[in-house]
Amino acid sequence: MADPRLDSLQQAAPGLRLKTEAADLEHYGRDWTRRWTPAPLAIALPGDIEEVRAVVRWARANGVAIVPSGGRTGLSGGAVAANGELVLSLERMNRVLGFDPIDRTLTVQPGIALQSVHEAAREHGLVYPVDFAARGSCSIGGNIATNAGGIRVIRYGNTREWVAGLKLVTGTGELLDLNRGLIKNSSGYDLRHLTIASEGTLGIVVEATLKLTDPPPPTNVMLLALPSFEVLMQVFAALRERLQLEAFEFFTDRALHHVLAHGAQAPFAEVHPYYVVTEFAIGDEAQEAKVLTAFEHCMEQGWVNDGVISQSEAQAAQLWRLREGITESLARYKPYKNDVSVRISAMPAFLEETQALIGREYPHFDVVWFGHIGDGNLHINVLKPDDLGDEAFVAQCEHVTKLLAEALGKHDGSISAEHGIGLVKKPYLASTRSAEEIALMRGVKRVFDPDGIMNPGKLFDA
Repeated sequence: MADPRLDSLQQAAPGLRLKTEAADLEHYGRDWTRRWTPAPLAIALPGDIEEVRAVVRWARANGVAIVPSGGRTGLSGGAVAANGELVLSLERMNRVLGFDPIDRTLTVQPGIALQSVHEAAREHGLVYPVDFAARGSCSIGGNIATNAGGIRVIRYGNTREWVAGLKLVTGTGELLDLNRGLIKNSSGYDLRHLTIASEGTLGIVVEATLKLTDPPPPTNVMLLALPSFEVLMQVFAALRERLQLEAFEFFTDRALHHVLAHGAQAPFAEVHPYYVVTEFAIGDEAQEAKVLTAFEHCMEQGWVNDGVISQSEAQAAQLWRLREGITESLARYKPYKNDVSVRISAMPAFLEETQALIGREYPHFDVVWFGHIGDGNLHINVLKPDDLGDEAFVAQCEHVTKLLAEALGKHDGSISAEHGIGLVKKPYLASTRSAEEIALMRGVKRVFDPDGIMNPGKLFDA
């Protein structure tokens, strides 16, 4: 091996798989941001917890930083290794370890894909309700590291609500068993919740016990075409009052344009400026009548121009594809992404201010909006014009993000709703957290990771 330190790593963990080929370094050294040139030392692929601990102890002794790696579907640069770090990929640790029918929990390794967790839960007649479009490629460890949300937060909440316990290897190589699946545990600080959303800066999640729940009632999907941005919250309020909502998502005509170009089917003969896809519980005829009443009410108010209710599972999947296919359809443009949130009650005022800001600052850019309006989360994707260089594009986007962060500060919002801070949002953390909070966060990191080897430079600088 080119670096002699890797010989000692192999001796410390004889069963450890190491990759050093250039193609592997590039593949494992980046996430979906594609903004940094990957330059890791090597890729370590442990097969169990003890190998993870051995890697961390070796890294600490040799002063080598570690970047934990799952599905690398992150959008904030949290899994980027651009400065000679060792990438610790958990993809080999991808099994279901156990199911407890009494506690209704599923214990899994961190490298398991979200979709595989869904399938394992269904085998026992239950569901793991956290869900989003990257389910086939993202990993549970990564979901925990960013407290991932997705399309059903309005009903079920974020990942945090569904983690009953986890095991963490800290920056010293110690193994912590946090909460142990307990429902009630008032024995001091809950280090489990401190770990969730820490983006690998406190340690490496090596096992997770996930809570499962009953399958939702039968649902249906409705796509609505809206005449303006301003009526979004009125439509949301009307449907939430009348229906049991499972999801409420919106997207713009530009988002639809890109998804249709990517192979989806057009839902309406005409193009409308805004769309909502919503999923809701159905049951008896009275429930179905409520759906029609809610739709007719929105039409009468002028909030909705057109709509379609799915008549089959296949049609429901087609309608959901219009929303879930957006990120994939934009990938080739390497978009600059904003992922922000405010309280639902603050959303109307924030929407108005943000729409004006984006229109003023990006007059000639293709800006694609979509998001989880039902939980106060907006995704703003800015596509680079062909005649603009990468550096100039990012510089302009970062200028606008600074203005957006100021607007979020006024509305007590967050610069990162569900993607994490990583490298991308690090300059704007102070718009969301006070100086006192950030100082405490740094102090916590020093306790878990005294040598600063765990995903350094992400979230904040040491």
